[in-house]
Amino acid sequence: MADPRDDDEDDSELFRAAIGPVRRLPEATAPPGKPRPRPRARMAERDEAHAREEFRHALDASLLEAGDALSYRRDEVSPRLLQKLRRGEIAVQEELDLHGADTREAEQLLRAFLHDARQHGVGCVRIIHGKGLHGAASVASSGMPVLKNLVDRMLRHRADVIAFHSAPPAQGGTGAVLVLLAPRRLR
Repeated sequence: MADPRDDDEDDSELFRAAIGPVRRLPEATAPPGKPRPRPRARMAERDEAHAREEFRHALDASLLEAGDALSYRRDEVSPRLLQKLRRGEIAVQEELDLHGADTREAEQLLRAFLHDARQHGVGCVRIIHGKGLHGAASVASSGMPVLKNLVDRMLRHRADVIAFHSAPPAQGGTGAVLVLLAPRRLR
């Protein structure tokens, strides 16, 4: 009986004769590996965290109490116009009541309200934030009114707010603020 390995050798020789001379292919470079993560600026992150903490402490030092009046005007706004606002002599066109809202919700509502008012050409709005005398959500652990301080801080940092003052007693007193918005510029 014939050895099956002899048949395999014959087949191999026939195959090599059929294909002719062989040349070796160059080595292919390996595919790129997974990219390394970007380096983190840990010192910068630490500095940012420290700066935020310092900013919070500065804010705590300037927090308003329940009876404090909010007041702000940009340089281009005359003191006379602020006085008219303080007296309630400027007609309020829209109103937002933040009673019962937590801080995050109040911030979102306020941003959306001011954006919408500006888009519709509203010049004066009233924001009711409450005095912070009732409810755990409206008063911080320090006893300061949370929503009142949030509204004050947000309004001071918005480019579209040119002046604001706590409302006269008949319109909510120190639990509400009247806000003058910059006129919308047409592009």
